[in-house]
Amino acid sequence: MWKNKLCMGLMQTIGTERLELENEIHLLHETGFEGFFSGWSGLDGLKRCRAAADAEGMAYQSVHAPFGKARDFWHGSPEAAQAAVDELIHCLEDCAEVRAPIMVAHVFIGFEDHTPNRRGLDYYEKVVRRAASLGVKIAFENTEGEEYLDAVMQMASAYEDCVGFCWDTGHELCYNWSQDMPGKYPGRLLATHINDNLGIRDYGGRITWIDDLHLLPFDGVCDWQNVAARLAGFTGPLTFELSTQSKPGRHENDKYARMSAAEYLAEAYSRACRVATLVQRSREKSAPVTAQ
Repeated sequence: MWKNKLCMGLMQTIGTERLELENEIHLLHETGFEGFFSGWSGLDGLKRCRAAADAEGMAYQSVHAPFGKARDFWHGSPEAAQAAVDELIHCLEDCAEVRAPIMVAHVFIGFEDHTPNRRGLDYYEKVVRRAASLGVKIAFENTEGEEYLDAVMQMASAYEDCVGFCWDTGHELCYNWSQDMPGKYPGRLLATHINDNLGIRDYGGRITWIDDLHLLPFDGVCDWQNVAARLAGFTGPLTFELSTQSKPGRHENDKYARMSAAEYLAEAYSRACRVATLVQRSREKSAPVTAQ
């Protein structure tokens, strides 16, 4: 029915079940998903993911880079900034080793600073150049600190063959005040992290990581018709990034935690199919009519 593959981020803990990588990847395949992305904690884990992907006939869609050092690119000491660069380059090299085509990266972490600088851009350019030499693409994701994302995406416009945008639909609602984030980077959408959200809870508009819920699609306030319209021209995998764990002091994800892993993934696949159907219908509506 649809042209886009359906992929899912590995969670390892689904509800109350802790799954080995191989078991989770098998269960994803059994449920209907055609690919997955993983986090990064070193080459050994990525090799296990690649072996399982090959065994199941699944796509290893991407690797999510660590982001705890992202602020150091801009505001850390020279030693801290270089350590942050080295970490992302290490991740890129591991992606190349296991033939993972995309590394997803955050360009900033934190809610107080809003001042990108030349130094940070120079450090990120080192990472981008290494990606180009390895043949691995980088998809920079919308999170907090969108000024930093704008600056990096502008810098990387000279590297469009290897740098693009990763659209997190939930982050758009809770970190980016519902701006049209893909619209800011036309033609550069490289990957998706699809999930639902309830927006910004603070009445004054203060953003916080506590609002980043990663709900199943259709369990929040996202306008999925609008999302589908913006994905109509995207032919890559529709990749979902979800969570069964509630944030501190919140309970929106508690119902997922009561499901078994198999039940939750079956529901996630059902919701993914609904999103994919909307995307396909939007694509068909926007297709030019051929004269008879």
